[in-house]
Amino acid sequence: MESWSVVSSIIPSAIAYTMPILMGALGGLYSERSGVTNLCIEGLMLFGCFSSAATIVKLQAIPGFSYTLAIVIGIVAAMAASTLLSLLHAFASINLKSNQVISGTAINMLSTAVSLFLAQTITGSGNITIVRGVIRSDIPLLSHIPVIGRLFFSRTYWTTWICLALWGISWFLLYRTSFGLRLRACGEHPSAVASAGVNVHRMRYIGVMASGLLSGLGGACILVTYAGEYNAGSGINGLGFLAIAALIFGQWKPLGILGSTFFFGLCMTIANMGKVFPVFQSIPAGYLGMFPYAATLIALILSSRKSAAPLASGEPF
Repeated sequence: MESWSVVSSIIPSAIAYTMPILMGALGGLYSERSGVTNLCIEGLMLFGCFSSAATIVKLQAIPGFSYTLAIVIGIVAAMAASTLLSLLHAFASINLKSNQVISGTAINMLSTAVSLFLAQTITGSGNITIVRGVIRSDIPLLSHIPVIGRLFFSRTYWTTWICLALWGISWFLLYRTSFGLRLRACGEHPSAVASAGVNVHRMRYIGVMASGLLSGLGGACILVTYAGEYNAGSGINGLGFLAIAALIFGQWKPLGILGSTFFFGLCMTIANMGKVFPVFQSIPAGYLGMFPYAATLIALILSSRKSAAPLASGEPF
């Protein structure tokens, strides 16, 4: 019974940690499938987290303004802000044909600096705390299903179902539509696609902008679910880099990404909540904290031999 109690407590929290990583990895999937290497997922998620925090705090300060509406507007603002930031990476990578790794690194640094400066301007401390985020609730009927109901349908955020819906839509879009075929072809054989009359630059812009949109949503999910604040010191604790690792570990495929992000979400839950459970209390806090990143290295080592990255990813056209 004790082990079941641990599992039933860990799984809902692991799902909450999984969703931001899933959105970041899914955003990276669009970009890299179009042929643009995207290492700025961390910066895009961070900027989304900051943008949503700043928006929600300003709206929640208005007397009588709905908390739920403020959260929704904040999430939309995060997606819009990160999409605009991703355009810098798209312009540098596609139009200027610059090194995409360096461009992504520069975007990460720019995002950190700009969000820190703006947060300090707004609050003076660099931290932005929202009054209230998304409230967990049970899904009617489904939460009463034996075993599965308590694990997956109790104490969930509504943002979780939005993220899962976007994952399903992305799978259909990439593998069941002509748009998805063209996008994937741009990341494999862009010259052949161009000879067929497809605008490769436009498709790559769409891929990079989709990465900004989804990464911004991931950053907002961090804020409105378990974090509750934008912290200039800790940022998003490297979840954007975990999303890139999940993309590689998942072999650039939606189903693989879903499994790998849940694995990393589970690792993050153990790292952050381990001391709550007696089974982990004998492990030093430092070891628990480094567990997700050690697991990332091991996962990448195991998956490196069968890498299925798009052939033209990172190559200017």
